[in-house]
Amino acid sequence: MTVCIVGWAHTKFGKLENEDAESLIKKVTQESLDDAGLAASDIDAVYLGHYNNGLSTQDFTSSLVLQADKAFRFKPATRVENACATGSAAIHQGINFIRARQGRFVLVVGVEKMSHLPSAEVANILQRACYMKEEATIEGGFAGIFAGIAQAYFRRHGDQSDALARIAAKNHRNGASNPLAHLQKDLGYDFCRNVSEKNPMVAPPLKRTDCSPISDGAAAVVLCDLDTALTLQKAVAFRAAAHVNDFLPMSLRDMTFLEGAKMAWQKAYSEAGVSVKDLDLVETHDCFTMAELMEYEAMGLTPRGEGARAILEGWTEKGGVLPVNPSGGLKSKGHPIGATGVSMHVLAAMQATGSAPAGIQVKDASLAGLFNMGGAAVVNYVSILEAVR
Repeated sequence: MTVCIVGWAHTKFGKLENEDAESLIKKVTQESLDDAGLAASDIDAVYLGHYNNGLSTQDFTSSLVLQADKAFRFKPATRVENACATGSAAIHQGINFIRARQGRFVLVVGVEKMSHLPSAEVANILQRACYMKEEATIEGGFAGIFAGIAQAYFRRHGDQSDALARIAAKNHRNGASNPLAHLQKDLGYDFCRNVSEKNPMVAPPLKRTDCSPISDGAAAVVLCDLDTALTLQKAVAFRAAAHVNDFLPMSLRDMTFLEGAKMAWQKAYSEAGVSVKDLDLVETHDCFTMAELMEYEAMGLTPRGEGARAILEGWTEKGGVLPVNPSGGLKSKGHPIGATGVSMHVLAAMQATGSAPAGIQVKDASLAGLFNMGGAAVVNYVSILEAVR
């Protein structure tokens, strides 16, 4: 059964001092219902993507959605968590609910409040998504983990610092045109390439501009089956929705290539009957610039070891052959953990319907891909979306 997105909402990402997880959930819940032209009473199930794990003292959050509208009372609501892919995991649960014919409409919300905690505490919380028995002592949290991945990649394929700086500059330039983005400043290549007081080395070879920020925010989508969607105002169909898990310990994998990501993309291409050449844009998981570089290879845009070509030759720029992260990506748009996967689906749906903010809209976009991962490509989700109404 084909599942469609028929409504969505997205807060601005950033340091939202006057918001908490509850207020963010309530905001996107009501806005997504309004966008779909539905009422809370129409919704048959709710899935909430919320990583938390100490980011908030309120750890039991599924029923917070009910406080957006009393008509949600007594409807099933479930919190979903799958590291940095929490939002996509929640969407997949909604897809499964509809495909199982348990109901017609599902609300999926992704949320995270992070900026109220010290950066070091946030890093420690997020590092729990690694394999603690072997990786908990890596300095710098996930920045240190991806620095190690970058070092291994550099040893095999050469120093890619120029390419990483180009990725950072591209995503900051795109984010500067996105009113939803956390960081809305075009920093330029030279700033991103060089170590400075404002761009210090975090974990060599990764500088601050290679790392996504600590963000607050929420996003939501309303899902239903295709036949129902075609009676509503708009419909963005899942041409594919793929999910692949890999080993948690990095010691069991060759970390110079994201094999789980490749497998997820291959499954999605097969399901959709398309290839990377058919996509008009991709929103991908650039928690670190090194991740985006390797994801070019995983999605099949370049051969293994040649990801740098895609950015150095301008392929992934907004006007290139395959724009990647026209929203600014996690690097500029922000990365509120539980909201990120839902945000990617919202931005991809906006692009496919020509309704993205004017500064980031890809011309004539109709087929959008997205990749959301948890950990170091341990959990991998790929969706391919196409507007059908």
